[in-house]
Amino acid sequence: MINKNVFITGANGGIGKALVSSFAKRKANVWACIVSSDDDFENHCSALAKENGVKIDIIVCDITDFDAVKNVVMDIRKTKRDIDVLVNNAGILKEALLQMTSMDSARKMFEVNFFAPFYLSQMISKLMMRQTNGGAIVNVSSVAALDGVEGQTVYGATKAALYSMTKSMAKELGKYKIRANCVAPGVTETPLIADMKPDVLTHEADTTYLKRLAQPQDIADTIVFLASDEARYITGQILRVDGGRN
Repeated sequence: MINKNVFITGANGGIGKALVSSFAKRKANVWACIVSSDDDFENHCSALAKENGVKIDIIVCDITDFDAVKNVVMDIRKTKRDIDVLVNNAGILKEALLQMTSMDSARKMFEVNFFAPFYLSQMISKLMMRQTNGGAIVNVSSVAALDGVEGQTVYGATKAALYSMTKSMAKELGKYKIRANCVAPGVTETPLIADMKPDVLTHEADTTYLKRLAQPQDIADTIVFLASDEARYITGQILRVDGGRN
């Protein structure tokens, strides 16, 4: 990943922060997109950049604000730096049973989990298509998209839509040397699961073959692989990172 340029959304979340560190340690430059300013994250990125001799630019942007997203991408275009990798990592989870899910909650999850990565992929793939070396897009889906999870009807639907989009993107963009893949994490120890009951988390860990929940680094390492040249012949796939389960 030396001298590659990577755009990451949700960069100060659990998986996002691990991604920024992983790419930086592999000598890639990073645009770290976050929804609001974060002093601790800024200090973390400054130290990472200095330690690894890379550029880490923090971008504060609400990715559901399409005008703001367009301006960000246009500003990046003016730098004349290629965007080699896009990681659509940002996501939200609002758990509720089917009958208890409000339309406002459903719309918000689709805005963040699907429409935002859809628009960002549109914008950035246009730049990648002009590049001689193409690019890689990695979308963060979920096992909820594949298995169905009680209380996650809409969340799973947003992540399934993301996977379906990835399959079509891979077919459309392959001729431009752009790869598109998904990862489907199992339950991962991030702030996203802060409201889940301890007994539920224990059950989730016990149902995996490895008898533990995923750590952010487990997911980040898989994403870095899919974004790297080592995965140069992999596209249109969804890779479960769930510790094994029936």
